[in-house]
Amino acid sequence: MSENYTTPAPAKFSRRSFLNRGTALGALAAGLPLGWVGGAYADDSPEVPDMKFGIIALTDCSSIVVAHEKGLFKKFGINSTVSKGASWAAIRDSLANGDNQATHMLLGMPIASTMGLGGAPKKPMVVPYILNRNGQAITLKKELAGKVATDPAALKPFTDAARAGGTPMTFAMTFPPGTHAMWLRYWLAAGGINPGDAAGANADISLITIPPPQMVANMKVGKMDGFCVGEPWNAKSITEDIGYTATTTQAIWKDHPEKVCAFTEEFADKNPKTVKAVLKALHEASVWLDKMENRTEAATIVSAPTYINCPPEAILGRLQGKYLFGDGRKLKDPDYMTFSDRNCNFPQAKYCQWWLT
Repeated sequence: MSENYTTPAPAKFSRRSFLNRGTALGALAAGLPLGWVGGAYADDSPEVPDMKFGIIALTDCSSIVVAHEKGLFKKFGINSTVSKGASWAAIRDSLANGDNQATHMLLGMPIASTMGLGGAPKKPMVVPYILNRNGQAITLKKELAGKVATDPAALKPFTDAARAGGTPMTFAMTFPPGTHAMWLRYWLAAGGINPGDAAGANADISLITIPPPQMVANMKVGKMDGFCVGEPWNAKSITEDIGYTATTTQAIWKDHPEKVCAFTEEFADKNPKTVKAVLKALHEASVWLDKMENRTEAATIVSAPTYINCPPEAILGRLQGKYLFGDGRKLKDPDYMTFSDRNCNFPQAKYCQWWLT
């Protein structure tokens, strides 16, 4: 296959490193429990050495998996176990009930849990670390290829016709207050398509919830016309010839926050040195992941059945910024998924404010 990708002009940004800027680490610490910030301990060993980390089968779980597989958690005194969850709701509940001590999570989820939204009991959570930025996409069924690309306004005649016919088009996201729901809602609304309120009222389309690993199978049997999810499931829909990428989420919002490492507030308050050890390990894993020469190995590691359970090549292309959209377009995207670069991990309050809005 040809490697003639188009290459946009390089983005201008300031490259700052957590290792070289103590101020960034200080700001990161500001998101941690007050008992830990500025504290000095004679013994920095974790209060809870045995930690179970929840993940969902997505490329952006890589920092947690790499920290586990390469012994980085162990380096900082954490005996780690990685547990793959079936859905975001299940993984949220495992964190809330203490079965998992830390979890790979959509940014909107700990906010919703803290507020008691989403059908689960109110459970305050904290987010001291953003795991990645960019790297999600909106996939449409292959019948729309060549008719709808990045502009959602081109989709509106199809949604209007389907609604008028009494069978609205169906789109899937992975969890109602999560990032994929927000990207899909934002994109549809930008094209004049009303995604409806939380109850589905006034919607031009039907919006359903499907766990990430089940997206491709559900589109294959005709359950939806499009979906928003993380990789590798968008790329997988192309290799299975059932869908194509309409747009990437970094094209909607460059360097948007995506997944986080979340803890319950109770656990973080009681175990500040444990949280600190986890963040140290995640930082080293994230820096390693953002060296392009390591991404082939990273794809091999996270593709294992225990984690994502797919061929490494399904992960690698987009991890390297090589986007085959499935409708004839190709792009060498400089805004591919990052795990550390461009202050990726800094937990800024303005992101929570955006979600609340």
